[in-house]
Amino acid sequence: MNSVLHPTYFPNVAHFVAMLNANHIVFEVCDNYQKQTYRNRASIYGANGRLDLNVPVIYSQKNRQLYKDVKIFNTENWQTQHLKSLESAYRTSPFYEFYIDDLMPLFTSEFDTIMAFNFKCLELVFECMQLPFEYSTTTTFELEPKNSLDARPLSNSRKEIPQHFKSYAQVFDDKHGFLSNLSILDLLFNEGPNTELYLKSQPLNL
Repeated sequence: MNSVLHPTYFPNVAHFVAMLNANHIVFEVCDNYQKQTYRNRASIYGANGRLDLNVPVIYSQKNRQLYKDVKIFNTENWQTQHLKSLESAYRTSPFYEFYIDDLMPLFTSEFDTIMAFNFKCLELVFECMQLPFEYSTTTTFELEPKNSLDARPLSNSRKEIPQHFKSYAQVFDDKHGFLSNLSILDLLFNEGPNTELYLKSQPLNL
C-alpha cells in the first residue's frame, strides 16, 4: 500500500518504518503549515536526554501559508548549532564518522524553504542507507487519502503516537535508558548498515 507522509526534518524512526514498508511513498506538499510539528524539528539523544533541534522559520499564525512556501529564518546561525549538537551527541557512536561527511551539505549550504531543506535531508539519508529515494508528491490536499495509508499524523509532535520499537544500543543509554522513536540519525549513527533491516522489522502504530 502507498503511504502518505509529510516531509520532515531528519524524520523520526516511525516515518522511516512507514516509508520502507510502503509500496510507494507519497509526500504531502499541498497542505497548510502547522507549528510545533516535526516539519522543522528533530529529536536526538543528548547527554541530558532527549534534545530537540528546531529549524527557525518565518511564519505567522494570522496568515495561513502553504507548507511549501514557508521560508527558513537564515539570519540565525542554526546550522552551526545543530551540527555542534550532533557532534556532541554522537561523536562516540559507532558510525558517526562514517556518515557525517555525506550529511555535511545540509549544514554548509543555505536553503530557502523548510520543505526544500527537508527533501534534501531525506535524499542524503537514503544515500547513506544506499537505498533509492523514489517518491511522488500530492497534487491536491485530501483529508482522507484514497487507497493509501495516511501516515501524516506521525509529524504531530504535540500528540505523538506511541510506538513500540525494539531497543538498540544508544550512546547515553547507561544514563537515561533507551529513548524510542528519535530522529533517524540516532539509529543511523548507532546501527549503521543494520538500519534498513531494523526499520523493515518494526511494527508501526497509527
